[in-house]
Amino acid sequence: MSSVIELAAKIEAHLQGRARKAVSLPEEIAFEVSAANLLEVCRALRDDLKFEMLMDVAGVDYLVYGRDEWQTSTATRSGFSRGRVARIGSPDDESEAGEGGHGPPDIEGSIHRPRFCVAYQLLSLTHNARLRLIGLCDTNDGDEPMIDSVIGIWSSADWFERETFDLYGILFRGHPDLRRILTDYGFIGHAFRKDFPLAGNVEVRYDPEKKRVIYQPVTIEPRVLVPKVIREDHRYEQALKNPNLPR
Repeated sequence: MSSVIELAAKIEAHLQGRARKAVSLPEEIAFEVSAANLLEVCRALRDDLKFEMLMDVAGVDYLVYGRDEWQTSTATRSGFSRGRVARIGSPDDESEAGEGGHGPPDIEGSIHRPRFCVAYQLLSLTHNARLRLIGLCDTNDGDEPMIDSVIGIWSSADWFERETFDLYGILFRGHPDLRRILTDYGFIGHAFRKDFPLAGNVEVRYDPEKKRVIYQPVTIEPRVLVPKVIREDHRYEQALKNPNLPR
């Protein structure tokens, strides 16, 4: 544990405010960096701090982060939140399901977190340690999230960034071949976004008359699952546990 703390302090001192420590487990090292400083910080991590290998790149959508994912006291009437169409509201929406928020309030001393981020998992063979770097995407109202590609620093980022673009719609500035890699050419939207419809936007089937695969609107009817939830049961009242009370 002490070696992890010492390495994290060394990294923080070397980066000189270009990246800041992020919330993580005690045995983990995590930093977050703005889009403007991403490439500079990544080069410093590779060349100066000896994080030679990029193991993974993944997108993050903070649309409803920090809020209850499941309904509780109102579930009997409206169904669980995963069975409902997402209702996009204002960031100060305090409803029980929690749709509409763009992440938790900023922690004092942390960088403002936009809705979309990119998580880079780094490995140092020199230090025998791992580091998670969270890049905060540039986002403007109505524009797609964007961040610089790190292919020029770690070539292994190529397909990882394509996957992140495919599933989250995050654009990587400078990527030489940013195309979908997992979904089909005619796929609409980005499946890992929190506001993506549970049933999707289109469905695919084989048409025997046309003798080819065709796309058509989704035919699945959305439904609300209303579970039976017992909130109060008089059998468990404290008064009934008294054996002296008449039955």
